Amino acid sequence: MIGILLKRTSGFYYVFAEDQLWECSLRGRFRIHDQDFLPGDRVWIQPGLGKKATIEKVEPRRNQLVRPPVTNIDQVYIVFACRAPEPDLHLLDRLLVQAEHADIQPVLVVTKKDLSPETGPAGLPWFMYQAMGYSVYHISVRTGEGIAELRPTLAEKISIVAGPSGVGKSSLLNALSPGLSLKTGEVGKKLQRGRHTTRHVEMMPCAAGLIADTPGFSNLFLPAMRREELAGYFRDFQPYLGQCRFQNCRHDREPDCEIKAALREGRIEESRYRHYLAFLHETIENERRY
Repeated sequence: MIGILLKRTSGFYYVFAEDQLWECSLRGRFRIHDQDFLPGDRVWIQPGLGKKATIEKVEPRRNQLVRPPVTNIDQVYIVFACRAPEPDLHLLDRLLVQAEHADIQPVLVVTKKDLSPETGPAGLPWFMYQAMGYSVYHISVRTGEGIAELRPTLAEKISIVAGPSGVGKSSLLNALSPGLSLKTGEVGKKLQRGRHTTRHVEMMPCAAGLIADTPGFSNLFLPAMRREELAGYFRDFQPYLGQCRFQNCRHDREPDCEIKAALREGRIEESRYRHYLAFLHETIENERRY
Protein backbone atom coordinates (compact mmCIF):
# COMPACT_ATOMS: atom_id res chain seq x y z
CA MET A 1 0.00 0.00 0.00
CA ILE A 2 1.05 3.60 -0.52
CA GLY A 3 1.25 6.14 2.28
CA ILE A 4 2.81 9.40 3.43
CA LEU A 5 5.93 9.49 5.60
CA LEU A 6 5.14 11.55 8.69
CA LYS A 7 8.39 11.43 10.66
CA ARG A 8 11.55 9.53 11.51
CA THR A 9 12.34 8.69 15.13
CA SER A 10 15.05 6.43 16.60
CA GLY A 11 15.72 4.72 13.29
CA PHE A 12 12.06 3.98 12.52
CA TYR A 13 9.86 5.65 9.89
CA TYR A 14 6.22 6.37 10.66
CA VAL A 15 3.92 6.20 7.63
CA PHE A 16 0.24 7.16 7.44
CA ALA A 17 -1.55 4.76 5.08
CA GLU A 18 -5.22 3.72 4.86
CA ASP A 19 -6.11 5.78 7.95
CA GLN A 20 -3.53 3.98 10.09
CA LEU A 21 -0.04 4.74 11.39
CA TRP A 22 2.61 2.16 10.52
CA GLU A 23 6.04 1.79 12.16
CA CYS A 24 8.36 1.01 9.26
CA SER A 25 11.91 -0.13 8.73
CA LEU A 26 13.91 0.06 5.50
CA ARG A 27 14.70 -2.54 2.91
CA GLY A 28 18.42 -3.29 2.71
CA ARG A 29 18.81 -1.53 -0.64
CA PHE A 30 17.70 1.78 0.91
CA ARG A 31 20.25 1.47 3.71
CA ILE A 32 22.97 0.58 1.25
CA HIS A 33 22.27 3.58 -0.98
CA ASP A 34 21.73 5.88 2.00
CA GLN A 35 18.31 6.98 0.72
CA ASP A 36 17.29 10.38 2.05
CA PHE A 37 13.73 10.32 3.40
CA LEU A 38 11.75 13.45 4.24
CA PRO A 39 8.35 14.09 5.80
CA GLY A 40 5.86 14.17 2.94
CA ASP A 41 7.54 11.43 0.90
CA ARG A 42 5.05 9.09 -0.77
CA VAL A 43 6.25 5.56 -0.03
CA TRP A 44 5.07 2.04 -0.78
CA ILE A 45 5.05 -0.21 2.27
CA GLN A 46 4.71 -3.96 2.83
CA PRO A 47 2.70 -4.66 6.02
CA GLY A 48 4.12 -7.16 8.50
CA LEU A 49 3.00 -8.16 11.99
CA GLY A 50 0.60 -5.84 13.75
CA LYS A 51 1.22 -2.24 12.67
CA LYS A 52 4.78 -2.86 11.51
CA ALA A 53 5.81 -2.64 7.86
CA THR A 54 8.76 -2.28 5.50
CA ILE A 55 9.33 0.57 3.07
CA GLU A 56 9.66 -0.96 -0.39
CA LYS A 57 9.67 2.00 -2.77
CA VAL A 58 9.74 5.81 -2.81
CA GLU A 59 7.78 7.85 -5.35
CA PRO A 60 9.49 10.79 -7.16
CA ARG A 61 9.04 14.11 -5.38
CA ARG A 62 6.91 16.93 -6.82
CA ASN A 63 8.76 19.60 -4.86
CA GLN A 64 11.08 19.95 -1.89
CA LEU A 65 11.96 22.58 0.69
CA VAL A 66 15.30 22.79 2.48
CA ARG A 67 14.02 24.61 5.54
CA PRO A 68 11.77 23.13 6.72
CA PRO A 69 13.00 19.83 5.19
CA VAL A 70 9.72 18.54 3.72
CA THR A 71 8.52 17.41 0.31
CA ASN A 72 5.41 17.00 -1.88
CA ILE A 73 3.75 20.07 -0.33
CA ASP A 74 0.46 21.39 -1.73
CA GLN A 75 0.23 24.60 0.28
CA VAL A 76 2.00 26.60 2.96
CA TYR A 77 0.18 28.54 5.66
CA ILE A 78 2.31 31.62 6.22
CA VAL A 79 1.37 32.75 9.70
CA PHE A 80 1.92 36.21 11.16
CA ALA A 81 0.32 37.95 14.12
CA CYS A 82 -1.41 41.30 13.73
CA ARG A 83 0.37 42.25 16.99
CA ALA A 84 2.78 40.77 19.57
CA PRO A 85 5.01 40.31 17.65
CA GLU A 86 4.47 42.99 15.04
CA PRO A 87 4.41 41.59 11.47
CA ASP A 88 7.76 41.61 9.65
CA LEU A 89 6.83 42.25 6.01
CA HIS A 90 10.42 41.69 4.86
CA LEU A 91 10.22 38.14 6.20
CA LEU A 92 6.72 37.71 4.78
CA ASP A 93 7.91 38.64 1.28
CA ARG A 94 10.91 36.35 1.67
CA LEU A 95 8.60 33.44 2.54
CA LEU A 96 6.35 34.25 -0.41
CA VAL A 97 9.33 34.16 -2.80
CA GLN A 98 10.34 30.79 -1.37
CA ALA A 99 6.82 29.40 -1.80
CA GLU A 100 6.43 30.75 -5.34
CA HIS A 101 9.85 29.38 -6.30
CA ALA A 102 8.87 25.91 -5.04
CA ASP A 103 5.47 26.12 -6.79
CA ILE A 104 3.63 25.80 -3.47
CA GLN A 105 0.37 27.69 -2.95
CA PRO A 106 0.76 30.29 -0.16
CA VAL A 107 -2.14 30.99 2.23
CA LEU A 108 -1.71 33.95 4.60
CA VAL A 109 -3.06 33.52 8.13
CA VAL A 110 -3.15 36.55 10.44
CA THR A 111 -3.50 35.47 14.08
CA LYS A 112 -4.40 37.24 17.35
CA LYS A 113 -7.25 39.21 15.83
CA ASP A 114 -8.62 39.64 19.36
CA LEU A 115 -5.63 41.93 20.10
CA SER A 116 -6.47 44.20 17.16
CA PRO A 117 -10.17 43.90 16.25
CA GLU A 118 -9.96 46.76 13.78
CA THR A 119 -7.50 44.79 11.60
CA GLY A 120 -10.04 43.09 9.37
CA PRO A 121 -9.81 41.86 5.76
CA ALA A 122 -9.31 45.44 4.52
CA GLY A 123 -6.79 46.40 7.19
CA LEU A 124 -3.21 47.38 6.40
CA PRO A 125 -1.01 45.76 5.27
CA TRP A 126 -3.01 42.70 4.37
CA PHE A 127 -5.28 44.27 1.76
CA MET A 128 -2.38 44.64 -0.68
CA TYR A 129 -1.64 40.91 -0.50
CA GLN A 130 -5.30 40.13 -1.17
CA ALA A 131 -5.10 42.44 -4.20
CA MET A 132 -2.20 40.31 -5.49
CA GLY A 133 -4.43 37.21 -5.38
CA TYR A 134 -3.32 35.66 -2.09
CA SER A 135 -5.93 34.20 0.26
CA VAL A 136 -5.82 35.95 3.64
CA TYR A 137 -7.55 34.61 6.77
CA HIS A 138 -7.89 36.67 9.97
CA ILE A 139 -8.32 34.42 13.00
CA SER A 140 -8.25 34.39 16.77
CA VAL A 141 -7.45 31.15 18.57
CA ARG A 142 -8.63 32.70 21.82
CA THR A 143 -12.13 33.55 20.57
CA GLY A 144 -12.35 30.95 17.78
CA GLU A 145 -13.06 33.60 15.14
CA GLY A 146 -12.08 32.48 11.62
CA ILE A 147 -11.17 28.88 12.55
CA ALA A 148 -14.27 27.36 10.93
CA GLU A 149 -13.53 29.21 7.68
CA LEU A 150 -9.89 28.08 7.62
CA ARG A 151 -10.40 24.40 8.52
CA PRO A 152 -11.88 23.24 5.15
CA THR A 153 -8.79 24.49 3.28
CA LEU A 154 -6.76 21.68 4.88
CA ALA A 155 -8.86 18.81 3.54
CA GLU A 156 -7.07 16.25 1.34
CA LYS A 157 -3.91 18.36 1.11
CA ILE A 158 -0.37 18.17 2.44
CA SER A 159 0.36 21.50 4.10
CA ILE A 160 3.05 23.13 6.16
CA VAL A 161 2.94 26.03 8.58
CA ALA A 162 5.68 28.67 8.37
CA GLY A 163 6.29 31.97 10.10
CA PRO A 164 8.29 33.53 12.93
CA SER A 165 8.17 32.30 16.51
CA GLY A 166 5.50 33.64 18.80
CA VAL A 167 2.74 34.12 16.23
CA GLY A 168 0.79 31.09 17.47
CA LYS A 169 1.46 28.38 14.86
CA SER A 170 1.14 25.50 17.32
CA SER A 171 -1.90 27.11 18.96
CA LEU A 172 -3.47 27.44 15.52
CA LEU A 173 -2.97 23.75 14.79
CA ASN A 174 -4.41 22.82 18.18
CA ALA A 175 -7.49 24.88 17.32
CA LEU A 176 -7.84 23.29 13.88
CA SER A 177 -7.43 19.77 15.29
CA PRO A 178 -7.78 19.72 19.11
CA GLY A 179 -6.45 16.17 19.44
CA LEU A 180 -2.94 17.28 18.46
CA SER A 181 -2.20 18.92 21.86
CA LEU A 182 1.02 20.54 20.62
CA LYS A 183 3.27 22.32 23.09
CA THR A 184 2.98 26.10 22.89
CA GLY A 185 5.05 28.99 24.21
CA GLU A 186 4.66 32.64 25.03
CA VAL A 187 6.27 35.68 23.49
CA GLY A 188 9.25 37.07 25.37
CA LYS A 189 8.28 40.34 27.05
CA LYS A 190 11.58 42.12 26.42
CA LEU A 191 12.46 41.10 22.88
CA GLN A 192 8.88 40.41 21.71
CA ARG A 193 10.21 37.27 20.03
CA GLY A 194 8.67 33.88 20.52
CA ARG A 195 10.46 31.04 22.20
CA HIS A 196 11.14 28.13 19.86
CA THR A 197 8.72 25.48 21.08
CA THR A 198 8.72 23.22 17.98
CA ARG A 199 11.96 21.25 17.75
CA HIS A 200 11.51 18.99 14.73
CA VAL A 201 9.49 18.59 11.55
CA GLU A 202 6.66 16.09 11.68
CA MET A 203 3.60 15.52 9.49
CA MET A 204 0.37 15.15 11.46
CA PRO A 205 -3.22 14.30 10.48
CA CYS A 206 -5.25 17.50 10.82
CA ALA A 207 -8.76 18.41 9.63
CA ALA A 208 -8.90 15.66 6.95
CA GLY A 209 -5.43 16.51 5.66
CA LEU A 210 -1.78 16.30 6.71
CA ILE A 211 0.18 19.24 8.07
CA ALA A 212 3.65 19.95 9.46
CA ASP A 213 4.36 22.36 12.29
CA THR A 214 7.86 23.69 11.57
CA PRO A 215 10.64 24.96 13.85
CA GLY A 216 10.45 28.69 14.51
CA PHE A 217 12.82 30.98 12.66
CA SER A 218 13.33 34.66 11.99
CA ASN A 219 15.31 34.54 8.74
CA LEU A 220 15.63 32.39 5.62
CA PHE A 221 18.12 32.16 2.82
CA LEU A 222 16.64 32.73 -0.61
CA PRO A 223 16.46 29.65 -2.86
CA ALA A 224 19.07 29.34 -5.58
CA MET A 225 18.00 31.24 -8.70
CA ARG A 226 19.32 33.53 -11.42
CA ARG A 227 18.91 37.26 -10.89
CA GLU A 228 16.54 37.58 -13.85
CA GLU A 229 14.17 35.03 -12.31
CA LEU A 230 13.48 36.92 -9.08
CA ALA A 231 10.90 39.41 -10.38
CA GLY A 232 8.76 36.55 -11.64
CA TYR A 233 8.17 35.44 -8.04
CA PHE A 234 6.59 38.81 -7.17
CA ARG A 235 2.95 38.50 -8.23
CA ASP A 236 2.44 42.26 -8.36
CA PHE A 237 5.38 42.59 -10.77
CA GLN A 238 4.16 39.98 -13.25
CA PRO A 239 1.78 42.23 -15.30
CA TYR A 240 4.74 44.47 -16.20
CA LEU A 241 7.38 41.86 -17.02
CA GLY A 242 8.61 41.94 -20.60
CA GLN A 243 7.52 45.58 -21.09
CA CYS A 244 10.79 47.26 -20.11
CA ARG A 245 13.13 48.90 -22.63
CA PHE A 246 15.82 46.29 -22.06
CA GLN A 247 15.02 42.60 -22.29
CA ASN A 248 17.41 41.75 -19.43
CA CYS A 249 16.19 44.60 -17.20
CA ARG A 250 16.80 43.95 -13.51
CA HIS A 251 14.36 46.73 -12.54
CA ASP A 252 17.03 48.49 -10.50
CA ARG A 253 19.00 51.32 -12.18
CA GLU A 254 17.99 50.70 -15.79
CA PRO A 255 16.10 53.46 -17.66
CA ASP A 256 12.59 52.99 -19.10
CA CYS A 257 11.70 50.25 -16.61
CA GLU A 258 7.97 49.46 -16.50
CA ILE A 259 8.14 48.14 -12.93
CA LYS A 260 9.71 51.39 -11.70
CA ALA A 261 7.04 53.29 -13.62
CA ALA A 262 4.36 51.24 -11.86
CA LEU A 263 6.06 52.04 -8.56
CA ARG A 264 5.98 55.80 -9.26
CA GLU A 265 2.30 55.62 -10.19
CA GLY A 266 1.37 53.68 -7.04
CA ARG A 267 0.54 50.41 -8.80
CA ILE A 268 3.32 48.65 -6.84
CA GLU A 269 3.80 49.19 -3.12
CA GLU A 270 7.07 50.82 -2.09
CA SER A 271 7.77 48.17 0.59
CA ARG A 272 7.47 45.40 -1.98
CA TYR A 273 9.91 47.11 -4.35
CA ARG A 274 12.32 47.82 -1.49
CA HIS A 275 12.29 44.16 -0.51
CA TYR A 276 12.77 43.15 -4.14
CA LEU A 277 15.96 45.24 -4.35
CA ALA A 278 17.30 43.67 -1.14
CA PHE A 279 16.56 40.18 -2.48
CA LEU A 280 18.08 41.09 -5.86
CA HIS A 281 21.38 42.13 -4.28
CA GLU A 282 21.35 38.94 -2.19
CA THR A 283 20.69 36.84 -5.29
CA ILE A 284 23.54 38.52 -7.20
CA GLU A 285 25.88 37.93 -4.26
CA ASN A 286 24.84 34.26 -4.17
CA GLU A 287 25.57 33.97 -7.90
CA ARG A 288 29.08 35.32 -7.37
CA ARG A 289 29.68 33.08 -4.38
CA TYR A 290 28.47 29.82 -5.84
